[in-house]
Amino acid sequence: MIWVWIETLNGKALDAGLELLNPAHRIANILGAKLAAVVLGHNAEEAAQTAAAYGADQVILADDAALAAYNAETYTAALYGLVQKYRPDTVLFGATSNGRDFAPRIAARLQTGLTADCTGLTADCTGLDADLATGVIQWTRPAFDGSLMAVIECPDTRPQMGTVRPGVFKKSVFNENHVSSIIRETVNMPPESRARMVGRLAESFGETVDLENARIIVSGGLGLGKPENFALVKALADVLGAEVGSSRAAVDAGWISRAHQVGQTGKTVGPRLYIACGISGALQHVAGMSGSDTIVAINRDPDAPIFRVADYGIVGDVLDVVPALIREVIQYKAQQRNASMNPTAPISMNP
Repeated sequence: MIWVWIETLNGKALDAGLELLNPAHRIANILGAKLAAVVLGHNAEEAAQTAAAYGADQVILADDAALAAYNAETYTAALYGLVQKYRPDTVLFGATSNGRDFAPRIAARLQTGLTADCTGLTADCTGLDADLATGVIQWTRPAFDGSLMAVIECPDTRPQMGTVRPGVFKKSVFNENHVSSIIRETVNMPPESRARMVGRLAESFGETVDLENARIIVSGGLGLGKPENFALVKALADVLGAEVGSSRAAVDAGWISRAHQVGQTGKTVGPRLYIACGISGALQHVAGMSGSDTIVAINRDPDAPIFRVADYGIVGDVLDVVPALIREVIQYKAQQRNASMNPTAPISMNP
């Protein structure tokens, strides 16, 4: 059985766990296993129904007032008991701040391995022709500061466990008619927790950038030449209704705040459109944006690694190309507005 922990907040399922139901379903099909979502929380029936609609074969729901807010001790006790009862083969966690705290505690309690911060996963299909899949999960994660991608296996202990970065996978299609059973479990809580939630404060300082949920991202790198030229990236983002991203090198150089960083040590994103301006394409950056639907790269170096993952490549100076793109987008939008007022007017873009 493949398990996915569905993190909740105020009884609602968070995206990090729902995204994992997609690859977990694929692996379950390869191995001929069932896919179960595990929901820990309070008044979390809605989260359980949501997990079912996103493809879980069954949902194991532990609903208890002690689980209303994430607490390492109570959550570890609850999930440990469920694992001991059901003996799943694999457990997946979102690599959120809570998931990164929760998963290693469970792994240590179960004396099994944990692969952290993964950007890919699949199952070893050796022997599938003979209906003899090994059931070993292959976890892919950046290693050596993003200079290579490591594939890690844990063949000798169970359950296999890993945390996966949010935004790497897209959620399955929501289907409220998906047939799934909900198993309600009563879990044993520790008699007294040494920590308790006293309140939750919304961040009210610093810069907040919603890269994970952006449909379009325009990112800049050192190829911009100097920090002032990030104004071009921001201008293109403005006309496209996009968020501004950045390479790690530009952040380390102090050109833009770390809130904009995309990559292994930044944020993992999967927008519909990702435009990389003056970014060479280091492996650690590609690891954070390769899940984008369409990637457009602008770089003066025709041999830049970014072109290997780009769907469209423009070889040229970003200081020339980006202003041209801005002009074309503005012109196109003006034509659309005119066409809405005059339906017979043609809409075209200059070559």
